[in-house]
Amino acid sequence: MRGEVRGQSSFSLVQPAQRVPQGHPIRRIKDLADAQLKGLSPVFDAMYSGTGRPGIPPEMLLKACLLIALYSVRSERQFCERLEYDLLFRFFLDMSLDEPSFDASSFAKNKQRLLDADVARRFFEGVVGQAKGQGLMSAEHFTVDGTLIEAWAGVKSFKKKGGKDEGPPDDKGNPTVNFHGEKRGNATHESTTDPESRLARKGGNGAKLSYSASVLMENRTGLVADITVELATGEAEWVGALRMLDRQKEKGLVPTTLGADAGYDVQRFVDATRERGVTPHVAQTRDVRRASRVDGRTTRHGGYALSQRARKRVEEIFGWMKTVGGFRKTRYRGQARTGLWAYFVAAAYNLTRMARLMPA
Repeated sequence: MRGEVRGQSSFSLVQPAQRVPQGHPIRRIKDLADAQLKGLSPVFDAMYSGTGRPGIPPEMLLKACLLIALYSVRSERQFCERLEYDLLFRFFLDMSLDEPSFDASSFAKNKQRLLDADVARRFFEGVVGQAKGQGLMSAEHFTVDGTLIEAWAGVKSFKKKGGKDEGPPDDKGNPTVNFHGEKRGNATHESTTDPESRLARKGGNGAKLSYSASVLMENRTGLVADITVELATGEAEWVGALRMLDRQKEKGLVPTTLGADAGYDVQRFVDATRERGVTPHVAQTRDVRRASRVDGRTTRHGGYALSQRARKRVEEIFGWMKTVGGFRKTRYRGQARTGLWAYFVAAAYNLTRMARLMPA
C-alpha cells in the first residue's frame, strides 16, 4: 500500500539525543570531551569577567572546534550554518532544537582569550592524560616526525623586506606579479599577509609559504603524545622534536627510545637526544657522502627494528590531520594561532582513536 505524505508537525517532543544512534562513536567522544572540559571549569571562570552580559559558553566553542576537525567542516561560518539543521552537532553541543545558532564572529572574538589562557594546550594534555588513565599510552617508546603546513598566504605576497610600494595592483583579488629573474629567500623577503610564515619545501614539491608541525607519537597505540608548530626553517623538525622531549621531561616522563626517519640522522640531534637520556632509533642515512650517526651499538638490538616498523604509523596521523582534520593548510595567520588549531586537531584525532580502543 502506498504511503501518504503527512507533512511536518508543528510540535514535537523529540530531542537531538534521540536521533543519534546509541552505538555511534560520537557519544563516547562527547563523554570524554565533557569530562575534560569539566576539569577546565576553573580556567574558564578566570577567563571571563563576573559582570556584564553572558557570552557563549567556552565549552560550547571548544567542542565546536572539535566538530570542525572531526567532520571536515571547511570554515567556522559553514559550521554555524550547518548547526542550524544538523541534529548530531546540536547533540554534541548540548543544544535544544529551538535554541538559535551563534554567529561565526564568536570564534574570532574569543580566539585571543583562548590563547591567553592556553586553553587548547590544556585541553589536549587533558585528553592525553585520559588516554594514560585508560592504559592506552606507555611511557617508553615514541616516534617523532614533522611535516609542512601551508600558511594562509600566497606566494604573491612574498615580497622584499622594506620594499617600496609599487602602487595599486591591476587586480586586487589576483594581481599580476612577475618574479622572473628575482632571487627570493627568507632572509630578504617576507609575506605581507603572514610575516611569520616561511618559504619552504619538502621532498620534490614546490616551495610554499609554510609552518613546520612536529608530532610525538606513542608507538603502541599510535596516539599523539605531543605536537608543536615551529617556523619552517631548516632545523625546525629537530628543534620541535627536542622541545617536545623537554616538555615530557617536565612532566616527569623520560622516553626510553625515540624513532625517527633518516632526516633526523644528524650529529647535533642524535647527541642532543642521548644527552636527554633517550636512545635515538633513527633510520640510517643512505647518503654515500657521509656515514650514519647511528652505528651498530644501537641497530644490533631487536628494539631498533621494532621502532623502525612502528615509526611509519606517524604518517597515518599526518594523513588524518590533513584530510579529515583540514590541517593541510592553516586557517589562521601567525604561529600562535596555527599552534592553537594544531592542538584541537590532535585532540580530535586522539579522541577518535580512543573511542575505538577503549573497551565497551
